[in-house]
Amino acid sequence: MIPKLLPRAARTLLCTLAAGAALSACAPLLMGGAMVGSSLMVSDRRTTGAQVEDQSIELKSIKRINDVVGDRGHINVTSYNRVVLLTGEAASEADKAAIERAVAGIENVRSVVNELAVGPPSSFGSRSNDAFLTSKVKASMVDAKDIQANSFKVVTERGIVYLMGIVSEREANRATDIARGVSGVRKVVRVFEIVSEADLAATQPRPVPAPVPAPASAPAKP
Repeated sequence: MIPKLLPRAARTLLCTLAAGAALSACAPLLMGGAMVGSSLMVSDRRTTGAQVEDQSIELKSIKRINDVVGDRGHINVTSYNRVVLLTGEAASEADKAAIERAVAGIENVRSVVNELAVGPPSSFGSRSNDAFLTSKVKASMVDAKDIQANSFKVVTERGIVYLMGIVSEREANRATDIARGVSGVRKVVRVFEIVSEADLAATQPRPVPAPVPAPASAPAKP
C-alpha cells in the first residue's frame, strides 16, 4: 500500500511504473529533469538549489502535516520553485486551514496554493485514474513538439489537472489547451510562474560549438 502522505512525484511515479508497459510506446518517463529511456538529457528551469529546496520543503511539509492531522485525510504536497500546492482531501475545514498554516510556516516557502477538498479520502481507483491522466497529459505535451514538456510539472487530483512551471504566457496557454484536450480531464488549474520571453531566453543554456579538428600535418620528407 502507498502511504497517504508522500511527495506527489514519488506516489505518481509508483503508479506510473505500474502502467509503464502500456505507456512506453507513447513517451519516455520524465524523472527529476532527466528524460529516462532517451539519450537526450533535458534540464529543469529551476536552479539546482531551488530543486533541492523544493524536495526539502516537501519532506518538511509531510512531517508538519502528520504532526497536525495525523492520518486524517489524504494530503499531497508538491513544491515548485518554493510555491507549495496542496491537493487531496482534508477531513474538515479546520484541518484544511491548519494544514495550510503549518506549511506556510516552513522556511523559504514563498506561497501556498490550498486546493484541498473537504471530505472523505479518494478511492484507490480514483488515484490510479489520476496517475494515468497525468501520464496522458505529459505524453500529449511531448507529442505537441512546440513546447518543452519537461518545463511543466503536472499534478492530477479527482480528474482536475494542476499545471506548474516557470513559463512564458504563450507556453502557459498552449499547455493549458493541451491538458484540456485530454480525455477524462475535468478541469485545468494553472499554478504558473509567468516570465517574459526575453527573460526565458536569457535562462536557456547556450549551445556549445563543436570543436574544430586540427589540420592534418604533411608527411615528413625522408
